[in-house]
Amino acid sequence: MSRITVIGGTGYAGSAIAAEAAARGHDVTALSRSRPDAPIPNVTYVQGDATDEATLSAAIEGFDIVVDAIAPRGPVGYARDVHRTIARVADPAGVRLYIVGGASSLRPAPGADRFVDDLGHFSMIPEELHAEIRDGAAFIVEDLPATPATLDWVYVSPALRFGAQMPAEHLGRYRLGDEVAVQPEDGGAISAADYALGLVDLIEKGEHHREQVNLCH
Repeated sequence: MSRITVIGGTGYAGSAIAAEAAARGHDVTALSRSRPDAPIPNVTYVQGDATDEATLSAAIEGFDIVVDAIAPRGPVGYARDVHRTIARVADPAGVRLYIVGGASSLRPAPGADRFVDDLGHFSMIPEELHAEIRDGAAFIVEDLPATPATLDWVYVSPALRFGAQMPAEHLGRYRLGDEVAVQPEDGGAISAADYALGLVDLIEKGEHHREQVNLCH
C-alpha cells in the first residue's frame, strides 16, 4: 500500500484516480479548492490552494506518490506555473510524481514533430484553445526535462478525446504507449475510469521514470 496524494483530486481525472487508488487499498488524500458533493469512500479530503507552496508542502510531506491532476483550464500560463510549483515542492520531498498530461505533446511517429506543432491537424480543437494547449505542452517539452535528476516523474498523456466534454465508454481496459500516440490517426479516446486504471497500474508497477507515456483505448 502506498500513501498517495492527488492534487486536484475532485476534478474529472483526479476524482477517478482517487477512486481507483482507494478501491485498491491505497491511503489516498485529495487536495482541492473545494470539497466534493459526493465524497469517495476511504479518501481523505483537504481543502486548499495548490498555488500556495506551504499548502502543497503539507499535502506532499510524508507521502510516497503525488499525482498532479490540476485542470488545464484558466488563463494561459496558470496551469504551467502550478505544475512547476508542484514539481519544485515534490523534488526535495523525495516522492514519485505522476502528471495528468495532455495529448498534444505526443508524436504521431518516432522522431516526428509533436502534435502541438501542428494543431490544425485536429479539426475538433477550437482555435481559441491553441495558446492554452501550447502552454500546457511546454511543461513536458521544456520544464520537466530540465528538473533535477532527483525528481522521479512520469507524464501520463491520455488519448486526445478525454475529458468531461467528450466522455468515452468505460471498457475496463487500456493500451499503453510511450511518447508516440497509440492512435496517431485520430488521437483516440479513453474514459476517466480507464485512464485511472492505467495510471494506478503505472504507480503500482513503478517501471517508468522521467518519461512520457500514453494511455488510450
